[in-house]
Amino acid sequence: MRIDPFGLERWFAEYEHEADIMLAESGIRSLDASRFDLDPGTLGYVIPTNGDPEFRAAVGDRYDRSADEVLFTCGTQEANFLTFLSLLGDEGPVDGGGDRTPTEGVGSGTHAVVVTPTYQALHAVPDAFGEVTRVELEPPEWELDPEAVADAARDDTAVVVVNNPNNPTGQYHDEAAMRAVYDVAVERDAYLLCDEVYRLLAEDPQPPVASYGAHGISTTSLTKAYGLAGLRFGWIAGPEPVVERAWRWKDYTTISPSLFGQHVARQALGPQENDILTENRELAAAHRETVAEWVDDHGLDWLDPVGVNAFVTVPDGFADAEAFCRTVVEEASVVLAPGHLFGFPDRFRIGFGLPTDELEEGLDRVSDVIAEHAPTADSAATTGGDT
Repeated sequence: MRIDPFGLERWFAEYEHEADIMLAESGIRSLDASRFDLDPGTLGYVIPTNGDPEFRAAVGDRYDRSADEVLFTCGTQEANFLTFLSLLGDEGPVDGGGDRTPTEGVGSGTHAVVVTPTYQALHAVPDAFGEVTRVELEPPEWELDPEAVADAARDDTAVVVVNNPNNPTGQYHDEAAMRAVYDVAVERDAYLLCDEVYRLLAEDPQPPVASYGAHGISTTSLTKAYGLAGLRFGWIAGPEPVVERAWRWKDYTTISPSLFGQHVARQALGPQENDILTENRELAAAHRETVAEWVDDHGLDWLDPVGVNAFVTVPDGFADAEAFCRTVVEEASVVLAPGHLFGFPDRFRIGFGLPTDELEEGLDRVSDVIAEHAPTADSAATTGGDT
């Protein structure tokens, strides 16, 4: 088994720690810890290790699922990883006698259909475990095509993967399209896995995929919509056989969710939830307008996004997104995410969930770089008007 280097994380590792402004951040600005009680009591494991049963039941209610159909994880990354481990292949972990223990009710297969562009882990991990067929969204609308998903699905397809709202484009696939893709999964006796980390930033969130039926799996966390990335707290919601198998794999990864994460998550999903989501939706909406004006001022193109990410065309004067983003970080100390990391070298991802003053300063600095490198009349004439 091999896995490709995580291009986006390597890009961040190269530039993030030295740069002044992180304009590629994909989440909402972080909440201050002072608004929560931070004393969880004794610093032991969370017991049982799949998460507190009453809290899992409360989360399960959001999906019309039971406590046993929810597994708490260390962020969405682990939730997705464990789900892929559980679905791709027909063998589970070894039991105490050294025998493999397939879980009844989980289909077998080594093939995944993944809708891209998307977060790299959603295609790189299943590709390491099995085989992936990508279904590409097409600019400028980036619309989900259920027929293309159906064409890509096979008898050995174990899972169809969609990120909704989408990262990096900000496209929020409508419920009719998502349910049509769910029907494709059902027809192939597969599962629809939807990474829904941005869902609750929408003004009118759609029902989660885990509520669709027996073949629906939702993964999410408190990172993107709630501004609580440091908690590393997320979950899987879906059919009990899948969740049970994921819990077996979790014993070999993080064992239990974070004690602090669960403690603060109770508060964030309890009395404070409405205030947190209202604040964050208002921030996202205001910042979307700010970036929309900036995009228009520079004659660039994007799809008006849901969430706090947008996929913007590269300005004139640069060979591609990588050249543009390297120039911006080296000259202006602002980090953007080049689109080649998502398979589109003519676009870059910009995140606008950071604090307002940082967003405005970052946009001003990027504007200065664009102006500095704008093609002159002589250069345009030399290239026939193209750059």
